[in-house]
Amino acid sequence: MAKSINRYFQYLATSRDAKPSGKLWYPSADVYKTQEGWLVKVELAGVSAQDIEIDLQGNVLYIAGCRKDRTCAAGVSYQQMEITYSHFEKTLRFPASIEGAKIEHNYEDGLLFIYLKKS
Repeated sequence: MAKSINRYFQYLATSRDAKPSGKLWYPSADVYKTQEGWLVKVELAGVSAQDIEIDLQGNVLYIAGCRKDRTCAAGVSYQQMEITYSHFEKTLRFPASIEGAKIEHNYEDGLLFIYLKKS
């Protein structure tokens, strides 16, 4: 599981310092307290799992990445554009330290589920 997380959530240190080229997008998230720890559900429709980064420090969970428009080819002009294609980030603060928690994730139907389980 650790290799899987590392593969999907690489290059954290460099991306946090990078300046986005366009409008920054802030996805919606739900946070649930469970008996095992925490469940975080983030709405990321249209985002590839390879474009998601995550970091956990102290009581802060940081999620970042980019939603790219992969459907349009060269020479196409648009009539209407309402979906934000750009870098995104979400910072969630917890009431106590979550550092050292076992992290599991699942990404399906445009929702990223992050399970932070007590050690």
